[in-house]
Amino acid sequence: MKKNVIVSLADSNYFELLNELIDSIKRFEKSKDIAICILDAGLTDDQRKDLSLKVDEIKLAEWDINVSSFKVRGKEWLKSQVSRAFLPKYFPDYKKYLWIDCDAWVNDWSTIELYFKACDNGKLGITQTIGAGYKITSKVKWLLGKIAIIKSQNFKHAVKSKISFQKARKLAFAPHINIGVFSLEKDSIGWTTWQKNLEQTLKNGNIFGSEGLAINMSVYIDNLETEFLPLNCNWITSNLLPKFDERKQTFVEPYLPNYKIGIIHLAAGIWKENKDMRLNKDIKIDIKTLDNKILPMSLRFSK
Repeated sequence: MKKNVIVSLADSNYFELLNELIDSIKRFEKSKDIAICILDAGLTDDQRKDLSLKVDEIKLAEWDINVSSFKVRGKEWLKSQVSRAFLPKYFPDYKKYLWIDCDAWVNDWSTIELYFKACDNGKLGITQTIGAGYKITSKVKWLLGKIAIIKSQNFKHAVKSKISFQKARKLAFAPHINIGVFSLEKDSIGWTTWQKNLEQTLKNGNIFGSEGLAINMSVYIDNLETEFLPLNCNWITSNLLPKFDERKQTFVEPYLPNYKIGIIHLAAGIWKENKDMRLNKDIKIDIKTLDNKILPMSLRFSK
């Protein structure tokens, strides 16, 4: 019996990305010891059949917290904003859970091992979206050149969700935590803490982003014990493009010492001529190599 599991979710539109994520995991020999489970938020019957040959379990995602039907009509994929906080309910037979968004893929297996180690003793294993090369950490609007109106992602979402200003201020300039990749043990208090905050954020705020706000509240307000992993464990390409090491044929961080990137995450998309690379694998962009050459490349996983 496998004790640890990697979980993701997709609808029919993101099936190709999900398939690539699974392939990027299964190419590593050590993946044989890890279960792969999928939450279905609108896959077709044929897609489910194809996936069943590659993964351990597939379960239909549910609205684990009541959400206005008006807000979610025709958007089953929004279940990802709720169901990922309830993974032990869907897949109860595992000790540790590693969630990876379907628009991400695994480039280095050591990152998988880090996430499973990070959640020892009930801790949350996760990455902050801040690191070398980030030029903006929070947005503000300046009035008269002196007065700043905070526009940070956490603060903006907290206010819209009618979180108290006392709590919202604690989040205002805290480094944002991306929920696209995280790890938790089955018995961690992190699940109930997160679920409690998620119920609050879903009441008044947008569904999209609610789970991210809830996990930021869990860490920065409720002080959930957290193991912060380095940026290369969840490299969001829309924030900072990687470089490519031609000698080793792999994506690396763009600054010295050019560590290998563990998980490539296409969150928010990579856009060219109004087309998103997540939905069009033919899209290529200019990527610098370590030798300062420019190569037209896709950031999608390729065998």
